[in-house]
Amino acid sequence: MGTLHSFQPNPEPPALHERAMNNIQFIRETMERATLFTAVPGWGGVGMGVTALIAAVVAANQKAMAFWLATWLIGATVSIGIGGFALWRKARTQNHSVFSGAGRRFLFSFSPPIAVGALLTIVLYRHRVGELLPGMWLLLYGTGVMAGGAFSVRAVPLMGLLFTVLGSVAIFLPLSMGNWLMATGFGILHIVFGIVIARRHGG
Repeated sequence: MGTLHSFQPNPEPPALHERAMNNIQFIRETMERATLFTAVPGWGGVGMGVTALIAAVVAANQKAMAFWLATWLIGATVSIGIGGFALWRKARTQNHSVFSGAGRRFLFSFSPPIAVGALLTIVLYRHRVGELLPGMWLLLYGTGVMAGGAFSVRAVPLMGLLFTVLGSVAIFLPLSMGNWLMATGFGILHIVFGIVIARRHGG
């Protein structure tokens, strides 16, 4: 006598409304990841660029390496304050958190090259090879922007790439010329891309 097999009905596929809700949730999370970093503060970038141009002019008139370095470090501190405040303000205006999932990924990608740059600044200054600083700063900043820019609008990684190009040139030049390449990168590039981002992505 043959064995009787019990047949169980196939599980019903998810209801249409459940699939729709899942799709909506996926779209919402994707938009949240993208929107914060289309909200990179364009006008904040312009402010950072203006600060860098002022720092470049002041630094160019310093005869001692220590004063040149101090000028740029002060400019960097002011720029960080401007950029951080502008990012916080724009994220708040658009009802986003700077420390969302996308925000954390950006910071985790951007921060390591910057931390390495800070450490190498101390090392190079102590070994009296300060002429390497402009190229090193441009290269590592560009690397960080490109890495973090993977979670941003297209203009951001492009800006990072241009920073690395400038750094690749500056690393072989004397300090005086490197100073003006930094003005081009931290000053002009920030201003140009800041205006583009401000006009195309809401300020």
